[in-house]
Amino acid sequence: MIDVIEYSKYEKNNLLKILEERNNTKSNNIEDKVRNIIETVKDYGDRALINFTKQFDNIMLEDLRVTEDEIEEAYNSVDKEFIDILKESKENIKAYHEKQKKLDYIYTKENGVYMGQRIIPIESVGVYVPGGKAAYPSSVLMNVIPAKIAGVKKIVMVTPPSLNGEVNKNILAAAKISGVDEVFKVGGAQAIAALAYGTETIEAVCTIVGPGNAYVAEAKRQVYGKVGIDMIAGPSEVLIIADEAANEKFIAADLMAQAEHDEMASSILITTSMNLAKKVNNEVKVKVEDLDRKEIVKKSLQSYGKIIVCNNIDECIDISNKISPEHLEILLKNPIEYLEKIKNAGSIFLGEYTPEPMGDYFAGTNHVLPTCRSARFSSPLSLDTFTKKSSYLYYSKEALLNCGEKVVKFAKEEGLTAHGNSIKVRLEYEEN
Repeated sequence: MIDVIEYSKYEKNNLLKILEERNNTKSNNIEDKVRNIIETVKDYGDRALINFTKQFDNIMLEDLRVTEDEIEEAYNSVDKEFIDILKESKENIKAYHEKQKKLDYIYTKENGVYMGQRIIPIESVGVYVPGGKAAYPSSVLMNVIPAKIAGVKKIVMVTPPSLNGEVNKNILAAAKISGVDEVFKVGGAQAIAALAYGTETIEAVCTIVGPGNAYVAEAKRQVYGKVGIDMIAGPSEVLIIADEAANEKFIAADLMAQAEHDEMASSILITTSMNLAKKVNNEVKVKVEDLDRKEIVKKSLQSYGKIIVCNNIDECIDISNKISPEHLEILLKNPIEYLEKIKNAGSIFLGEYTPEPMGDYFAGTNHVLPTCRSARFSSPLSLDTFTKKSSYLYYSKEALLNCGEKVVKFAKEEGLTAHGNSIKVRLEYEEN
């Protein structure tokens, strides 16, 4: 089912190449298709959204907006136990992200000089939530709650309608619980275009967040600069580090859990034990047949699943740091002892009773994470995604006179005499 490789016989760069190529499988003309959709929405607004919804979703909408009555009706129709779970998950997410708040600061450098920084919420945010074939209320909570804590004034949610023209009731319940201000029945690249440029009904926002298919990801890439975005997410992935004492049933379950996302998902086990590797592989072969999405799981594991057997734990960690996984599970005794050695990972799950789905749904850490090795340079979605910073500076007259000639000299060395003159006129004014 899964390739088992002895690391000493395997070139690490080959694995990295395979994983990176997962994100390059889009059709050659997807950029042009998305560009055309964006330009059409810019030119024709709501009419374009309605036409694209008919074309792509086979639904003819009369109104793009989800009404308060629709949201309330959906909320009341959701299983009460699930409502309670959503609310508890919200509180866990809120508690974790409250710790991310940063404070303004000001300091005095010398007499007559002070400077500082302000943390300012983004004014408006658009949240894209996948719909149609799959509905993820967890994505609503993960994207909206940090924005609310950050102080965003307006949060707009867009999501594709189902074949009956309605929005998934669990998504609407999560929107109500998390505090979304407006919801619209539109998906795909056209929804991203509407959030970026605005239409008659949908007001343009400052930042767009949320996962989506290849068209949504490409649309976010193309509108970046007009608006901010969280990240351009690729296929999901998990990497597990384990030794001979780990439970093969747990590992097999976790590998398959990630593989059921889609055929492009990557599930990797790195271990010091060939015996564990074989047991995990056998467990997967048996248990995969019980899964609802077994065909997707099989294709994912066959294409991008790997079990790598290393000589020691340090070698396991070295490979993990090179791969820079979205999700990293450390199934070792006293796993926190290895935390400082982990340099690149989106989110880290410590111990055999902390499987990755705990972070997906309930624990409180965010599940919007960097993929495709981007954990080397980027971070999970957080309050920072929904805030910006402004610096400020004050010099008194005396302070400027004290150092002005130095600035004039600096500007002259760069050949920007007008910059120097901006200082010089003030110095000459005071001399006279």
